[in-house]
Amino acid sequence: MTARIDEFLAMLAAERGAAANTLSAYRRDLEHAGEVVGDLAGADRNDLARLGQAWSGLSPSTVARKASALRQFYGFLVDEGVRTDDPSAALPRPATRRPLPKILGHAQVEALLTRAEQETADGKPHTARMLALLEMLYGSGLRATELVSLPLSAVPRDAPFLTVTGKGGQARMVPVSQRAQAALAKWIAVRPEGRFLFPSRGGKHLSRVRLFQLLKELAVRAGLPPEKVSPHVLRHAFATHLLEGGADLRVLQTLLGHADIATTQIYTHVDSARLVALVNERHPLARAREAG
Repeated sequence: MTARIDEFLAMLAAERGAAANTLSAYRRDLEHAGEVVGDLAGADRNDLARLGQAWSGLSPSTVARKASALRQFYGFLVDEGVRTDDPSAALPRPATRRPLPKILGHAQVEALLTRAEQETADGKPHTARMLALLEMLYGSGLRATELVSLPLSAVPRDAPFLTVTGKGGQARMVPVSQRAQAALAKWIAVRPEGRFLFPSRGGKHLSRVRLFQLLKELAVRAGLPPEKVSPHVLRHAFATHLLEGGADLRVLQTLLGHADIATTQIYTHVDSARLVALVNERHPLARAREAG
């Protein structure tokens, strides 16, 4: 079974450009399913039907994710001629609703930024790094992995843009605010040697786990609940606040590196009040009522 899973994951990486985190999640889901049904490659519908009971205590979104991994796995086996049938129809199909992203308000983000700026007064490199990380997360909407793995060469000397390699190896240009440029300049002046913008020991870069820890520690010092602050929450705040400011959804899609605009549309829930006001103010019928 392990060999078939390895082949499937290799296909996802080569043909679909799946990220390392995605591949790890698929492997876990497939291996856990194998612990229930035995040999996944040879499982039939009755075998897969047992997974519904095994997953009964999981959330609908988790069940949907696990089932999706298995459906893709069996589709791969059929395409490769390993199987002539696809038993995945026996998998549960829970009704799911995509959760709305957690967001921080303007005042909460300002509290984080203010605290980080105050701490740079000590002149220590780690405080300059913290401010640069924070400005890049909120000012450019980068994913955690994109940020920590930035090479130093991604920061141009003569343009306010970064070249970022996102999911699936897709490169995009990301604008950098003047605040973020200033924070980056201060950090670059004191950063240790290394090919990464945020280097760590052994020639590696700062890890995602450490970035999470640093943000939560900063949240505590800023008087915010640490469970509400993460790299992804700051990415959501970037998107939400841009949309509130009138950014076009297609532009936001490009900035966030979303392959499908449907992914970006989830942010429209936070701006419903502005959209209603826009319709009331700009729709021809609204103006006709005013004239009458």
